[in-house]
Amino acid sequence: MIDIDSKTRTELEAAAFRRLTDHLRSRTDVQNIDLMNLAGFCRNCLSNWLKDAADSQGVPLSKEESRTHVYGMPYENWKAQHQAEAKPEQIAAFDNAKPSH
Repeated sequence: MIDIDSKTRTELEAAAFRRLTDHLRSRTDVQNIDLMNLAGFCRNCLSNWLKDAADSQGVPLSKEESRTHVYGMPYENWKAQHQAEAKPEQIAAFDNAKPSH
C-alpha cells in the first residue's frame, strides 16, 4: 500500500474497520474473553481505540458512545442479551495470557 495516497488509505482502513465491527456484531456467539485469549483484543478494546482516536482529534465521544458504535447497541443491552458467564478455563487462559491493554 506504499503507492496509495493518504485519503484512499484512510478510506480503505475505515471500510475494513466497519466490516470488522459488522462481523463482530453478527458473531454474538463469540465472547470477548475468547477474543482476548485468541487475539489479544476484544470489542471493548476496539471501542477504547475508537475513543482514543476521537480524543486525539478533539472529537467529543463518550466511552458509552464508542461502545455503542462498536457493539451496535448500548453495551449493557449487549451484555444482557449475549454475554455468557466466563468458564474457569477461559479465565485461566486470560490470566495466563495477561493482555497488555
